Amino acid sequence: MDAVVETRSGRARGRPRRGVLAFLGIPYARPAEGRLRFAAPEPPEPWAGVRDCFEPGPGAPQRSAMPKWLQGIAGNPKRYGLDCLCVNVITPGVDSRRRPVLVWIHGGGFVFGAGSAPVYDATQFAREHDVVVISLNYRLGALGFAQLDSVARGGPFASNVGLRDQLAALAWVREHAAAFGGNPSNVTVFGESAGAMSIGALLGSPLAHGLFQRAICQSGAAHHVSSRDGAARMAHALLRALDLTSASAERLCDAPLPALIDAQLRASARLPAPWGLLPWQPALDDDVLPAPPLEAIAAGDARGISLLVGTNRDEYNLFLLNSAARAMDEARLRHVIARVIGPARAEEAAALYGELLPRSSPVERWSLLQTHRVFRAPAERLAALAAQHTPETYAYCFTWSPPLTPRALGACHALEIPLVFGSYRKPALRVLYATGGALSRAMQANWAAFAREGA
Repeated sequence: MDAVVETRSGRARGRPRRGVLAFLGIPYARPAEGRLRFAAPEPPEPWAGVRDCFEPGPGAPQRSAMPKWLQGIAGNPKRYGLDCLCVNVITPGVDSRRRPVLVWIHGGGFVFGAGSAPVYDATQFAREHDVVVISLNYRLGALGFAQLDSVARGGPFASNVGLRDQLAALAWVREHAAAFGGNPSNVTVFGESAGAMSIGALLGSPLAHGLFQRAICQSGAAHHVSSRDGAARMAHALLRALDLTSASAERLCDAPLPALIDAQLRASARLPAPWGLLPWQPALDDDVLPAPPLEAIAAGDARGISLLVGTNRDEYNLFLLNSAARAMDEARLRHVIARVIGPARAEEAAALYGELLPRSSPVERWSLLQTHRVFRAPAERLAALAAQHTPETYAYCFTWSPPLTPRALGACHALEIPLVFGSYRKPALRVLYATGGALSRAMQANWAAFAREGA
């Protein structure tokens, strides 16, 4: 039987789904149209009557330069639009049970993905562990992370719009969790890749205080934050890609979305960065991130927030599949190492990874170095700093790899997601994860226990 829940904006109707109730596409903010395109999110318009919440809302406007097969891991939304600021709620019941609430922040390099992707289907997780799982969308790419306020002050621009969307969604959860059978005082944020990096930033944000009590960072930490100068450089590059200046920046609010997305891609290409760097990401500002998140965490600003953080053994293998880098020779390896860590220590690093993997190919050593540099070292540093103030800090390393896949895949980036959600049973994933059932049950039990008790 359908269920109806009262929200601040109006009544929302959800539908049963294999032992749970699904409320999909509930707006937590007004559509980011016109002068709201690059502004902080505003509360949604109230609606009359009962709103049928049977389908996910649109994804944030996006078109990544990443290969289509890689985008498919995060899931491409069926439709896109500026009315993307919505949440999806999966709950075992709209009663007074006050269940733990887990809020998923999706990954996708801050440029693609949606919380409604099939791989994030939490039906089995919520049903088996009696938890409420909520996923959210946030503005991506230039729409979410072009720090236009730094180059066009006084215009309709806010900083860190993507993070402000996440903060607004978390405020919505705090207000409405009880109506959906959850406990607003027991909220766990969890995310992977750019979603985990978002959480790392939120751990250091004064505006996030009180919005969640626990955090799970899967393959992402608190390092990927731009300086003010770096963010301004990207904003200028976006303006130049559309033949605009700081004085005419407000025209971005009316630019056709396809043209804006094209400009986003051109701006990224014009500022070549070391491999692994994200051109559109959170940045230091005056209120969301007044200090680097790691500095804030080291100072104790995230004290009391239980943390679970980890990485996959072979993270970077994913980014080398079908890549020209697989033909890398020794000379090319030294060139790319020098590019990402600087020439002064490139030979030392090449020798070290040769000792670690004496019978390996250059691409295998490159993958391990990048796995350490981009994922594992940041995760270990985040865990070490958090543990100084919060004993309930845990770390993991995910080492499982599907037996039927090439050795080149290994325990790569994003491989654990279907096991956490239980979505590995879907037809498209069933063969790949045929032997993953026991591990999925173990991961879900640990994630649920952490959300319930912080341990």
